[in-house]
Amino acid sequence: MTGFLLVLTTVPDQAAGQAIAERLVGDRLAACVTVSAAARSRYRWEGKVVVDEEYVVFIKTRRALYERLEAALKAVHPSSVPEIIALPVERG
Repeated sequence: MTGFLLVLTTVPDQAAGQAIAERLVGDRLAACVTVSAAARSRYRWEGKVVVDEEYVVFIKTRRALYERLEAALKAVHPSSVPEIIALPVERG
């Protein structure tokens, strides 16, 4: 196992993704942040099924930086309860 993570989150628009990228790369919490093209998401929120256009944000970082990255991501993320998923990078 390596000391690297791929962190994923979703945002409602490109501007939010770019703000996250600027903050995390600028603060040296991520080596690279990629904001995807729009995708359709279907999920349950507050008892209702919601279909939204979202952008996936791919964040490449070191495992040792995760706690600080998560705090910075929550501070700049537009959602009150952001989706944050961290996956270990086994190879790459």
